[in-house]
Amino acid sequence: MEAATTTGKMTRRERTVRFFRTALRNRWLYAMSLPFVVWVFVFSYLPLWGWTMAFQRYRPGRPFSEQEWVGLDHFRALFQDALFYQVLRNTLAMSMMGLVAGFVVPIFFALMLNEVRQMLYKRFVQTVSYLPHFVSWVVVAGIVTKMLSTDGGAVNGLLLWLGVIDEPIQFMAKGKLFWFIVTLADVWKETGWNAIIYLAAIAGIGPELYEAARVDGANRIQQIWHITLPGIRTTIIILLIMSIGHLISIGFEKQFLLGNNLVREYSQVLDLYALNYGLGMGRFSFGTAINMFNSVVSILLLITANGIFKRVTRESIM
Repeated sequence: MEAATTTGKMTRRERTVRFFRTALRNRWLYAMSLPFVVWVFVFSYLPLWGWTMAFQRYRPGRPFSEQEWVGLDHFRALFQDALFYQVLRNTLAMSMMGLVAGFVVPIFFALMLNEVRQMLYKRFVQTVSYLPHFVSWVVVAGIVTKMLSTDGGAVNGLLLWLGVIDEPIQFMAKGKLFWFIVTLADVWKETGWNAIIYLAAIAGIGPELYEAARVDGANRIQQIWHITLPGIRTTIIILLIMSIGHLISIGFEKQFLLGNNLVREYSQVLDLYALNYGLGMGRFSFGTAINMFNSVVSILLLITANGIFKRVTRESIM
């Protein structure tokens, strides 16, 4: 018994010594990562102190000790506001549509681009496809609005020329079309950029697997189904889990720039709600409560999605 205890102590001691030796050997790598650790702490963890505002009736200029604590009053007001549920509906609807379209289309695009054998044409298409990612949403919103305009818009002009419609459609004034417009604009802007990581994952698949499949008589579709997709499964699952974690954190730029008063019922999302009814009205504590709700739900979605995929596919990011 004593020998076993001594051996256990020695084992722990050896692990400790090995840890410090490894840390000393990799000290320059740790030193290089230190600025990024500090950056994450300062901009991601330190601001969490501001969550205390959600439990106060915050008044700018007053010391922290003089702020009035109100408990969960702001959360009660949030959950009793009918507009909150409308905004939550819009957020979830656009998030789900963006998740499906923005996740499936880049995978399909990467698979198709991988099948192109002419390298010059492949590089040209890839370059053109990810250029919209670097274009500001202000510019993209202007392009989309102009293309859907009733006054010389390309979409209405094409539909009139094909005889599909008899008169121009006011796309930007129809609330029920707003979700689709935002989703399609986002897909056009981000498909090429999001496909890069899938193309990188496909490049890591051994060519001997494709050669063996061709010897066995597999066509291109069968090679994609049985080799390419299984080869990038880990990448797909990890990105899907991260996308689910950001399901309700979709920002507000697209909705703010493409929306107007005619589609306000369908364009308001949580971040825009916090901006208008929190910061815009000087209700800083109420806006903090909205963003706190957003963050907590995102964490719960991330943990839940990770747990489900870990149980089903044995893949995890935690």
